[in-house]
Order: sequence, then structure tokens, then C-alpha cells
Amino acid sequence: MIKAVIVDDEPHCCQTLVTLIKNFCPQVEIAGIYYSGANALPVIKTIPPDILFLDIEMPQMNGFELLEKLPEINFALIFTTSYDQYAIKAFHFSALDYLLKPIDREELQRAVEKVIKRMTPPNPQQIDILLKKLYQPAALSKIALPTMEGLQMVPVNSVISCASDGNYTIFFLKNNKKVIASRILKEVEEMLEAHSFIRVHNSYIVNLNEIEKYVKGEGGYLIMSDGSSVDVSRSRKESLLKRLSPGQA
Repeated sequence: MIKAVIVDDEPHCCQTLVTLIKNFCPQVEIAGIYYSGANALPVIKTIPPDILFLDIEMPQMNGFELLEKLPEINFALIFTTSYDQYAIKAFHFSALDYLLKPIDREELQRAVEKVIKRMTPPNPQQIDILLKKLYQPAALSKIALPTMEGLQMVPVNSVISCASDGNYTIFFLKNNKKVIASRILKEVEEMLEAHSFIRVHNSYIVNLNEIEKYVKGEGGYLIMSDGSSVDVSRSRKESLLKRLSPGQA
């Protein structure tokens, strides 16, 4: 059995999660429920769980402060949160697992199956990326990309373009490097739209700062800083030109 600990200051949220786990995740055993980070801390230090379900916003000691007080994070981690959709992008950036309240049964099952299959603690850089995206979005410099080998930390400004490849996205980077990430292009678009990136085609996203030239046509195409060409769809041409030359498109 996989032992899990729940830390959440809202008793009704804890009870809902317990009921869902008991009914739909039989491989998970609840080893403890704590309504504050302070109460959970000594137990987790002494007997780490296999999975920690951790609320972020709690009084006195929030979820991040709890993690900071641990000598190491040697368990799988699933955040539970009431954050809005903007903040959810932060979790995509960090590639950390989360459940949005009210917790959905199928989302819970997917998250549990995912962490059980992987069963690895989060990389400290993932926590750092999440914190920066949530509280200092202007300071964000890296994105965590889930790959077949694990997680690849990629500087945002090193990305030239992104191309869809089914359920994967190919990130084309400076110095002729590329990373194949297990994220669909729609998710990548939502993650990068606030960072000088734009969707120019059903299959492509580009970094506006890496465009060398736009060549006219029905949709036209772009020449990027690495010499590659990227098609622009007719339906996205106008929004691209507005971003390239505000007021002149």
C-alpha cells in the first residue's frame, strides 16, 4: 500500500479528499490528516509518507514554508489548491502535480496514478520555478519540461519556437538544441503567452524576440534566428502583425 498524508487547514476539504481516496484510489492508505503545517511538520520529518497532499494557502505556515523546513523532500508531492486559472499556469511551468478544488474524482485518479508510476520526489528547481511564477512572475527565467528521461530545465529566453507533435511539443532552442516535452501545444501556449510568445499556426508557437523576418503570403511565413522557417496561418496573420508592428497591421 502507498501511504499518504493530507495537510489542509479546511476539515471539509480533508474529508472530501479522504472519501475520494478510499472510494477510488484503493492502492492508497491515509496515514495521517493534519490541519496545520506546524502539526504535520514533526511527523513528516520523522516518518515521511509516500505521497503528501499539501494545501498551499494555510495560516501561520503555508505549504511552501512547510516544505522549506524539511531537511529533504523524499516523497511524491501533490498540491491541492483553490487558485484561479492564471495561477494554474504556474504549475504547468514547474511540471508539479496539483489538484484544483473542488477536487474531481477523475483528476485525483490521474494524479495518483501518475505519481505512483513515477514515485520520485520533486526537483528543488521545480519548487523554485513555481514560487517565482506565483509570486514574482517578472523574475521567472526557466521552465520545467517533462521528457522521456525526466525533467529538463530550460531558460525561457532560449526557446526560439515550438512545434506540435501529437501529444508532444518540440522545443527548438538556441545553439541548435531541441527538447521533446510531453505537453500538447495548447498547454505550452497557455504557459508562454505572457512571455513574448505567440501562436502563429495550429502547429507552431514562436518567440517574438527571435523573429528575423516576416515574408508575405496568404498567411506568409517567418524566418527565425536559427534560420528555420515557420508557417503563419491565414487566421493568425493579423494578430501576429499587430504584435510585430502595433497600430500598423
